[in-house]
Formats: sequence, C-alpha cells, structure tokens
Amino acid sequence: MGIHWEPASRGDAAEINARVSPFLGLLISYLAGSIPFAYLAGKAQGVDLRKHGSGNLGATNAIRVLGPKIGGLVYLGDTLKGMLPALLLPPHVNGTRPELWAIAFGCAAIVGHVRPIFLLGKGGGKGVATAGGVFFGLAPIPALIALSGFVVTVAATRYASLGSMVAAVLLPTMIFFFHGGLTALFLISCAIGIFVIWMHRANIGRLRTGTEPKVGRAKKAEAAA
Repeated sequence: MGIHWEPASRGDAAEINARVSPFLGLLISYLAGSIPFAYLAGKAQGVDLRKHGSGNLGATNAIRVLGPKIGGLVYLGDTLKGMLPALLLPPHVNGTRPELWAIAFGCAAIVGHVRPIFLLGKGGGKGVATAGGVFFGLAPIPALIALSGFVVTVAATRYASLGSMVAAVLLPTMIFFFHGGLTALFLISCAIGIFVIWMHRANIGRLRTGTEPKVGRAKKAEAAA
C-alpha cells in the first residue's frame, strides 16, 4: 500500500486544505468500530445477545443465537467497519506515512469493537471479524489464508473460538512471508494475534474442560425446546 506525494499545484490547494487530521481519522475509526452490529441485530429480533449464548457481542455469538443469515450480516458489518477506515481514510490524512496511519486506523476500529462507546465501553466483541477486515484491506492474501484456516478449523471441530485462535497465529505468519519479514504490518499483526488469543482466555479454559459451546448448538437447542 503506497501513496506517492508530489508538490501541490495551486489547483490542489483546496484538496490539501480539505485533508483531515490523523487524530480525527483515529476518532472516526474508533466510532466506526464502536457500531455494535451484533447488539443491534439482536435487539431487532427481541434478543439481548449479552444474555444469550456466550454473552459476547460478536459475529460468532450472533450466528450461534440468531442463525447464520443474521449472523452472517453481523459478520459482514463487523468486517467492513475494520476494513473501510483502513482503506478509505489514509489518502485523506494530512500527514506522512499513510501506510502507518492505515494500520493505526485499523487498530482504532478494533478498539472500538472491543470497547464500544455506544455501549459505554462495555459488552463489545473480541475483535476477530473487525481485525480480519483490517487485514483484508491491508494484506488480502495472508488474510484470506487465515480465514481459510478459520473455516477449516470450525468445519472440523465446530469450535469458533479455536478457529479464531488458529487464524490469529496464521495471519502474522503469512504476513511475514508475503510482506517482506519484519515490517510494521507484521509486528502489528503479531500484537493483534496475541490480543485475540488473550481475549479468548476463557474459551481456552472451556476447551480444556470440554464445556466450550459449539457453533449451531444454541439454535438447535432452541428449536428442540
């Protein structure tokens, strides 16, 4: 992702003046990440996802409780709110190194998802889909490989949490090979991968004891009730 800067002509002055502060870009990204798609989808169905399934406001719990169609829309929304700030804001930032601001805007969107201001900083998701969106924008091939690892793991085990952690390991590994080793993008992907695994620490405990809910279980139990 590269942006080449050239001396501005008089005709470009208005465009330069219209560029936004990087810090405003961070705020916009955080607010975008804070949109609680899972919460809104649940409320539209008369369900507070914080009280059902895993209690997490993420795409996985939305799929588990609301079904694949609505949960898929939540996943799409959570992905786009990470991807769009990282892709659309950097060209309009009044500053240098837009590729680094792209990473920063993506991280701000992830923080917004995990600690959404619209829910008073509580009850967010674990950042997996939003982080995936960021890296689909910045490193599409590694992100696609990580997503494939997620899908294969979930298909084989029905554990979305395990799939998320597999993806969290695959992503920085693939970025290392496809994007030239120890780049800023690689280092950030490592940090985000560690963060995602840390956010799943309770899931790790349940996986070890065999009590982790599987994808589809809540919906089937509800239908049988």
